[in-house]
Amino acid sequence: MRDMTDTGLPFAKMHGLGNDFLVIDGRSAPVDVTPALARALGDRHRGVGFDQLAVIAASEQADLALRFWNADGSESSTCGNATRCIARAELDRTGRKHLTIATERGILNARDASGGLTSVNLGAPRLLWHEIPLVGPMDTLELPIEGRPTATSMGNPHCTFFVEDAEAVDLGRFGPVHEHNPLFPQRTNVQVVQVLSRDRLRMRVWERGAGYTLASGSSSCAVTVAAARRGLTEREVTVVLDGGELRIRWAEDGVWMTGPTAHVFSGVLTPAFLEALA
Repeated sequence: MRDMTDTGLPFAKMHGLGNDFLVIDGRSAPVDVTPALARALGDRHRGVGFDQLAVIAASEQADLALRFWNADGSESSTCGNATRCIARAELDRTGRKHLTIATERGILNARDASGGLTSVNLGAPRLLWHEIPLVGPMDTLELPIEGRPTATSMGNPHCTFFVEDAEAVDLGRFGPVHEHNPLFPQRTNVQVVQVLSRDRLRMRVWERGAGYTLASGSSSCAVTVAAARRGLTEREVTVVLDGGELRIRWAEDGVWMTGPTAHVFSGVLTPAFLEALA
């Protein structure tokens, strides 16, 4: 285990459409992330600040492995935008066009989509109540709560509300109420979605454990699946988020997400900062 308080800890700051991440490469020496460390690093005033923390690890089954933590210190099995950002960095570093990535969700495929874009397949959506999970048997297409939202799992739970005007929803009030809705025992990501056309959705998102974010890759995949299941769109759409646009395709082999990424800067967490958390 790496003694982070001796030499500091290198990291990279990345974002996908403003959905931002702190990335630590633990392949050469494992990094022990505790909830307290994740919360401290996620503090935008006293730490680095992020929506999610991602740690890269070595894998025997894939080219690399990823684990994710939310800003509140809770762990997440899926983070689509972070996966795409890290895939882009690894594709650039190795000169390859395709990667496999091990996550709690399973082995994901990532590939160069040309023009600086990167595609990641987040796998098949899970649509049954116990896969999401919900508290008991029910129709996941229209949940028995006001607004009749759709529930989907992309490795993490999602609750999608279709609304007339996504801009009119006060996410600061709406999001927390539904993140903690008792139908979702593990809490949930919350999306409000306006259908603009058969191939275009306007989405705003409240992320479980992070709050309001400018974008969310797994949420974009979930709302695409939900809209197609309800007959509102085709299975390939552009999702317009507060931070930009993602192209999502629900294919036979899973849900593909394509979009831009940014590596903003690299730095080192100081030994003094890490010592204070020990």
